[in-house]
Amino acid sequence: MPREKLDYYLSSGYDRSDIVGTSFLELQYENVLRGQKAVVNSLTTSAGGETIEKSVIEQLGKRGNDLVLALDMELQQVVEKAIDKEIKEAGNSFVKDRSAYATFMDPRTGDILSMAGFWDPAGSDQTTTSNHIGNVNKSFEMGSSVKAASVLTGFQSGVTSPGTKFHDRPIHLPGAPTMSSYKNFGWVDDRRALEVSSNVYMFEIGMRMAGCYNPSTCSFPKLEEAYSQVRYNFSQFGLGVETGIDLPSTATGLTGGTALPGKLAYLMIGQFDTYTPLQLVQYIATIANDGYRMKPRLVTEIREPVSDRDDQGAVMQKFEPSILNRIDMKDAHIDRVKQGLRDVVTKGTASSRFANAPYQLAAKTGTAQVSVTVGEGSSRRSVEGNTHTFVGYAPYKNPEIAFAVVVPNVKLDSRGGTQGIAQDIAKDILDAYFEMKTVRNGPQKADQPVLEDM
Repeated sequence: MPREKLDYYLSSGYDRSDIVGTSFLELQYENVLRGQKAVVNSLTTSAGGETIEKSVIEQLGKRGNDLVLALDMELQQVVEKAIDKEIKEAGNSFVKDRSAYATFMDPRTGDILSMAGFWDPAGSDQTTTSNHIGNVNKSFEMGSSVKAASVLTGFQSGVTSPGTKFHDRPIHLPGAPTMSSYKNFGWVDDRRALEVSSNVYMFEIGMRMAGCYNPSTCSFPKLEEAYSQVRYNFSQFGLGVETGIDLPSTATGLTGGTALPGKLAYLMIGQFDTYTPLQLVQYIATIANDGYRMKPRLVTEIREPVSDRDDQGAVMQKFEPSILNRIDMKDAHIDRVKQGLRDVVTKGTASSRFANAPYQLAAKTGTAQVSVTVGEGSSRRSVEGNTHTFVGYAPYKNPEIAFAVVVPNVKLDSRGGTQGIAQDIAKDILDAYFEMKTVRNGPQKADQPVLEDM
């Protein structure tokens, strides 16, 4: 029992010796999982000058209720194995700790089908595979994977419309380094911008929202308004705000504040504010679900306990899918962006791995350039690295699964330089998921008994 909550628990009828949930689901549902102790009274009698004490049980004890989780345990094990396999095969592709995080969600209901993470501090091989830590409590610059929100923000603000073209070339803002895409693409429209992951197209959206149409002479008269409008639109997808998941504590990411005009450009390409993997999957699931942002849920039902663990007790409470909001964007605009996300897979930055996938994926790749501090004491130094991200949903025309994979601290030249590790993790899992729709083997049972059995 946490010392800082001692008074609360004692006032709620707990004893000092009680064990309580202290984090995540066990804390969130402590009042549900808590059982009832047996009520025992002691009777003292005397017989022939001898004191006899008798204990009488007036009420039997009862274990706590059961939680029915949304997690697909067979898929969960697939996700954990895929992350473990791909990170280990990546070898020394990391500038610091090897880590990766993946979340899979049903975009129609918000059900969390799987959450897993891998963390190997500084190559020690002391790995931790977890269902919660990185996905809900760590935030990263997510790179180009947020560009679908940027394109929709352009449509919603009125500075662009479907088919609007911008010239992809280096941009020179006063007092800022030259900004460009990884290559010059010439004239591109919104779909092409998503397909090839044009940075400049997103820069142009941000600049125009700030009142700038000529980078070399503009004073950005609406800079603060543009920051606010972009973040408001992003928040409609769940980026930078509470996701609503049934956990007691989650991160919401960090904002870089309102800064120079060049930083607004970087906000548009996912390299200024930070988001969690859970926020990232909610964002892409909202697009997959035609603009409806669903509340993520880990628990679907609370059931009465039964003596036979192979049976389920009566349903005490059922949690129905819940819509948090509908984004402001038009259906036609959402459909247009969906087409761009499909282009990413059929002929764009994810085509080498997924173009022929039978499940018709729609997705977006992302790479955020980050500075990572390595070493200790006088040997501390900054090393340039990447955060690789990959988001998507499938099937394209009737989405049933959405995902976000985040791989931080990757060396600049690893796996060909473009989101390789994140894509490989996603492909392993998606291939297995759609195979499981035909053949189910069930989750693998643990080699060792669980704590309750012991």
